[in-house]
Amino acid sequence: MKNIKIAIIGYGKMGHLVEEVAKSYGMEISCIIDADDTEKFASEEFRKSDVAIQFSTPSSAVDGILACFAAKVPVVVGTTGWDNSLPELESMCKKGAGTMLYAANFSIGMNIFMAVNRYVTQIMNEFDSYDPSLTEIHHIHKLDHPSGTAITLANQLVAISSRIKKWIEKELGVKTEKGVLPVYHKREGEVPGIHTITWESECDSIVLTHEAKNRMGFARGAVSAAHWLAGRQGFFTIGDFLSDVTGMKGVFS
Repeated sequence: MKNIKIAIIGYGKMGHLVEEVAKSYGMEISCIIDADDTEKFASEEFRKSDVAIQFSTPSSAVDGILACFAAKVPVVVGTTGWDNSLPELESMCKKGAGTMLYAANFSIGMNIFMAVNRYVTQIMNEFDSYDPSLTEIHHIHKLDHPSGTAITLANQLVAISSRIKKWIEKELGVKTEKGVLPVYHKREGEVPGIHTITWESECDSIVLTHEAKNRMGFARGAVSAAHWLAGRQGFFTIGDFLSDVTGMKGVFS
């Protein structure tokens, strides 16, 4: 990978991992901006960054993105829980006011899992004896629920299946009426992230699970996406990045 200057926004566990991975790839950390030193957004070091990577909090995410837009620094965003503002920011990017790449989950394995989810959902659309449910488990420090990844998976199911009209977050074990996808969440220990999609019938069950072993996969995916984003302009998703690097158009969309 070429030597680029990366600004880190949010210096919690993910920010530290991003720093570790970026340095191992030979990249330079131009500056680190945490919640108590946001004045660094006005610094020369930040303005001269090739790209920023943000893993902050839902409440500070939009301000950090707008600061990147103002400084003309492309930003990779892994913070979740603020998605209501995404359409407006996407519109700004398409009008030339900023550059960003957003993903609810930067794990390469998870994005392969999402591609499998889309494919299986297409097949299961023809078999109405199977009803889906979705469960996500994360560490006790994760504030938002369902997870951004779970929301993405649920939206995929609704968009692809003509049998599933909507999804609703429910307490564990509480079922929904047919045609409504129940989404469950658990918060326990230090679990990095487990997402399970179950297709249940009277005869059998089909269970698809992705389990993150640690947070390193998220950091590696984000740094790789940042390397790809540097020098580009507009709004992108991790699907754009993966489609480009694999040459497999449409698989990750």
